[in-house]
Amino acid sequence: MQVKPQITFRNMEPSEALETAVHEKLAKLEEYYDQITACRVTIEEPHRRHHQGKLYSVHISISLPQGDVVVSHDPQDNHAHEDAYVALRDAFNAAYRQLEDYQRRQRGDVKEHSQPK
Repeated sequence: MQVKPQITFRNMEPSEALETAVHEKLAKLEEYYDQITACRVTIEEPHRRHHQGKLYSVHISISLPQGDVVVSHDPQDNHAHEDAYVALRDAFNAAYRQLEDYQRRQRGDVKEHSQPK
C-alpha cells in the first residue's frame, strides 16, 4: 500500500485491538490484490440508545489504480454486529468479494452486455 491506512472511530473510544484487527485484515486483502494504493476504514458505534445491544457499522474505502471499492456495511437488524469484530469481519469479507469482482473485470473475465439498438 502506498499510503498508510486511515482508521477512524466514531462515537467510541479508539481501540488498539480493533486497529490491529484492521491491519491484519488489510494485510490479507493485500496478499490477494497487491495494487491497493490507499484505504480508509471507519468503525462506528451508534449514538442513539437501543433496548438491545448497540450495532456497529463499518465503512471501508479502498483506492485502486483504476477505481475504488467502497463497502458500507450497516448492521440493520443483524444482532451479530453487536460485536465490533464481527461487523469488521463481515465488512472485510464484502470488500474481498468486491475486489474479486474488480479483478475479474480487469482481466476481462466478465462478459459485457451490448446495449440494445
